Amino acid sequence: MNNARLSEMSKKRSNKNVKYEIILHDDNKNTFDHVIDCLVDICGHMDMQAQQCALITHKNGQCSIFVDKYDECELVYELLLQNGLSVTLNTYKKK
Repeated sequence: MNNARLSEMSKKRSNKNVKYEIILHDDNKNTFDHVIDCLVDICGHMDMQAQQCALITHKNGQCSIFVDKYDECELVYELLLQNGLSVTLNTYKKK
């Protein structure tokens, strides 16, 4: 990992008031059931919420699925990646 990336990660971790979000992207390789199971098991979604996020992702190409502090988001992000989901981790911007 290069120094610029490490410096950026350090800054993210030091600002405790900043929230981060995980975006789920439509990938056409995971089944709805797998995505829903991951959202329930890893993100703590209720079944209906997970179904809605899966459908939004399918229709719009992406959906915000998790917002929290960096450390929590990083853990969830890694678990989702390990389960084959296409996700990105971004600074949360209130809409």
